[in-house]
Amino acid sequence: MNTSQTVGASLAGCTIAIAILVLTLRSWWTGGRAMKDLIIPAQGFLTGGLATICVGGLAGWVSGCTRQGVSGAGGTAITATTGTEAGAPIATGSLGQLTEEGGVVVFVIFLILIVSYKAAAKADKGRLLACLAAGMILCVTAGIAGALDGLPGLINQAGGAARGLLERNL
Repeated sequence: MNTSQTVGASLAGCTIAIAILVLTLRSWWTGGRAMKDLIIPAQGFLTGGLATICVGGLAGWVSGCTRQGVSGAGGTAITATTGTEAGAPIATGSLGQLTEEGGVVVFVIFLILIVSYKAAAKADKGRLLACLAAGMILCVTAGIAGALDGLPGLINQAGGAARGLLERNL
């Protein structure tokens, strides 16, 4: 089963993802507001978003499993806290599709994420993974996918340019 395409985000899952982003931004806001401190959360979120378009790959599968797990746990937590259901699905959207060249760029981005994770301090590792999960959840909603509509095209163009550079006869 291709989890990246079949599992959307629930209202509860989106609530958890937004809470992650709010808490991350709160720590940035109260911690001096240096723009460089936003690199790790942004890297995690955008990489998570790119994982949603890795259909058929490990990143896409992890993305679908993350949405399913967080939506289920969030639904349980919200129901236990408030007595109301919050498992209703949110309208889904897609960032688009990757070309072969775009897939190579996303692979390199994932390698950079792994290196960043290995080099990060413990608190930053948590922020990176939390924002990665938030990106995997929110980037399948119609609103966020629509807002980031140009991202796959940019990734595909970068891959195409790199391929063109490699194929040129000097």
